[in-house]
Amino acid sequence: MDLDLALHVDEPPIPTESSSLVDKNTYERWVRSNRLSLMLIKSHVSKSIRGSIPDCDKVKDYIKAIEEQFVSSDKALASTLMNKLSVMKHGKSRSVHEHIMEMRDIAAQLKSLEIEISDLFIVYFILNSLPTEYG
Repeated sequence: MDLDLALHVDEPPIPTESSSLVDKNTYERWVRSNRLSLMLIKSHVSKSIRGSIPDCDKVKDYIKAIEEQFVSSDKALASTLMNKLSVMKHGKSRSVHEHIMEMRDIAAQLKSLEIEISDLFIVYFILNSLPTEYG
């Protein structure tokens, strides 16, 4: 079906009347592949995400637009996690162990976003989040 042709091959030049039959056929195959690939990707992208991605005529451009959208989403997530980690306080509704484990989980999520936080800073955040009675 040549479904992924438009992903692997750059768009061939638009054929003219003097173009060979092979060139015209190659271009038609690429256009069909591009159209089908776009339809397939758009049908599998969530509606909530699809609305924030600019419409593109070429599948390669659409994939780049999706990547750019997720880069900004990762930055927003990292900012949210850093803020949560820095303002988090231990409440009496759960154990200290659960509180510490939640903070370490946030640090692990940040690490998966390629934001390194040293163990010393994690300990600092944890100690500052505990009430003074745990001095």
